[in-house]
Amino acid sequence: MVQYLKSRIRKIRYITSVLSIALMVISLAALAVRGLNMGLDFTGGMVTEAVVSRSVTNHQLLDVLKPALGESTSVTKSGEEGRWVIRYPLANQEPGQDTEQGQTPPAIDQLLQQVSGQVEIISNSMVGSQVGQDLTEQGGLALLVCMLCILGYLCFRFEWRLASGALLALIHDVVLVLGFFALTQMEFNLTVFAAVLAILGYSLNDSIIIADRIRELLVAKQKTPTADINDQAVIATFSRTMVTSGTTLITVAALWFMGGAPLEGFATAMFIGIISGTWSSVSIGTVLPEWLKLEPKHYLPVEVDLAP
Repeated sequence: MVQYLKSRIRKIRYITSVLSIALMVISLAALAVRGLNMGLDFTGGMVTEAVVSRSVTNHQLLDVLKPALGESTSVTKSGEEGRWVIRYPLANQEPGQDTEQGQTPPAIDQLLQQVSGQVEIISNSMVGSQVGQDLTEQGGLALLVCMLCILGYLCFRFEWRLASGALLALIHDVVLVLGFFALTQMEFNLTVFAAVLAILGYSLNDSIIIADRIRELLVAKQKTPTADINDQAVIATFSRTMVTSGTTLITVAALWFMGGAPLEGFATAMFIGIISGTWSSVSIGTVLPEWLKLEPKHYLPVEVDLAP
């Protein structure tokens, strides 16, 4: 039974590794061809909070706002019934329109009056293009620093063959999330970027647990082939991985269903990241060291010749 389970685990590891490589290629192609649909946090734009009749729906608002403000216009609920947050790009404003903080573009009032007799503008603010550019640069820098710190930690803790598997698993998870947002053209904003950074930490934790177990078994069972060692490590940590991933997915699912539109992007990114992080730790994180010829001797102490 144990031997059968080991053989099944090995097939799963190899099959998911091939699947992971294929998904990475598709994701990179989507990023190159379509790119990310950057939100107003990065591109700049207007944010208007308005109160309309409670009977007005999200679809009715979008039907009258999108033709005038652009297809990237979004409408989300803001607390109480009838209160909405409208986001739209600056490029679609009419020439000469005032965009200062606290000033309301009159076009919004006129557009909303088409579907509601009661219209009250609560606030209006602008995210300038320079601010968006700064956020893009700082976000990219944060991601780079995060990856470099993780790389340094992995190189310090593990032999490079084992560390390379964990690092590629991290890259895999981030690429898959970005590829999904490129394919679906969902808005990529600061909350989604925060989810990407959270995915890095989650995936790293799972990869380290399995890598630690592999390292222990390599030292304890020096005559056992590396493929068998990896199978045993995955089996030994499988229950822990499933419990951790399952409980985290339940939390993310609660955010997805109850958080509404503002947290939809964050919850979607986290959901994909948790699933991909779980299987990449089992597949890429164990298969790549095998391909790089990881052996027990790489973790044995080096003998020093003291003879004169």
